[in-house]
This record gives sequence, C-alpha cells and structure tokens, in this order.
Amino acid sequence: MTQRSGAALSPVCVYCGAADGKRAVYAQAARALGRELAVRGIDLVYGGGRAGMMGHVADAALEHGGTVTGVITQQLMDRELGHRGVQTLHIVDTMHQRKKMMADVARGFIALPGGVGTLDELFEILAWAQLGLHGCRVGILNVEGYYDPLVALIDHMDEEGFLRPQTKQVLRVGSTPGELLDAMTE
Repeated sequence: MTQRSGAALSPVCVYCGAADGKRAVYAQAARALGRELAVRGIDLVYGGGRAGMMGHVADAALEHGGTVTGVITQQLMDRELGHRGVQTLHIVDTMHQRKKMMADVARGFIALPGGVGTLDELFEILAWAQLGLHGCRVGILNVEGYYDPLVALIDHMDEEGFLRPQTKQVLRVGSTPGELLDAMTE
C-alpha cells in the first residue's frame, strides 16, 4: 500500500475499550485501524491500555511503524493495565484529566465498537463540537453494523431538532478504516 499523508488529521484519538467483544471481527477492525493510521502517517492517541480493543489498535499501529501515545489513570496503571510498549504513556489522576489530555492534542476522533466508556467519550466530544469547542472530525467505525442503532438515533435527534448543524458537519461514519479516514479528510 502506498503511504499517504495524514498530517491534517494527526494525531487521531481513538476511543475504545479494554474488552474484545464477542466477535473476532471487532479485534480485527481495531488492528486494521491501527495499521491504517500508521500507514497514513497519522499518530494515535488513546486510553493507554494493553487489553482488549485498546491493545489491538495500539499494537497494530506500533507493528506498522506508527507513533502511539497513551493516556491512562494511575488507578488503571496500578491494576497493571497500561501498555508499556508505546512511545509515550502519560499517567494522570482522573478520568476527566485523561479525556481532556487526549482531546487537547487530537485533530480527529474515532470510536471503535465498545461499551459505555466508549459512548461516554464519543458523546462528550460530539457535545463539545455542538458547543463550538472544536471543529475536528469525529468518526464512528461501524463494524458490521455495530453502530447502526446509534447512527439511527443520531439521525432521529437531528430530525427532531435536537442537534445543531455543526454536530452533523463533523460526524463521519464508515464501515472500514480506509473508508472512514477518507471521509474524515474530505
């Protein structure tokens, strides 16, 4: 694959959890995203974990020459969940500090399939877009329709007048990492 420049989008903050989910396709998608970020020269910022989806995306980015920065709380480090193989690992006191540090450096955001923590991060960054606190692209990697119900809900919120135009303007949805990153750089 030809290396493409992702400088305008770098770094990308990836929201994902420490679980793999029930289907192998989720871990495969996380690894594919990590690889695609590295190949495009887009640095990865993420929650700093070594387990589950977090570990997969970070390991794949590292394996393909990418630059990876993790941000993790001391509580999670104490449970030995931090990824010690990343180039930079910031250890902070609270989840709020973790999310803020990731958001402060990111020029784009992507949510992989995940649980309530992933949704918390995704909706916080969408709320910040709606408030005009950033104009960065926010992507949803919709692996085999995982996020179809959520995308339908967001569309419904828009139809019912509960979203400001800037929220839909920054949001992109893709079913593969390449498709999503292409949409995020349009």
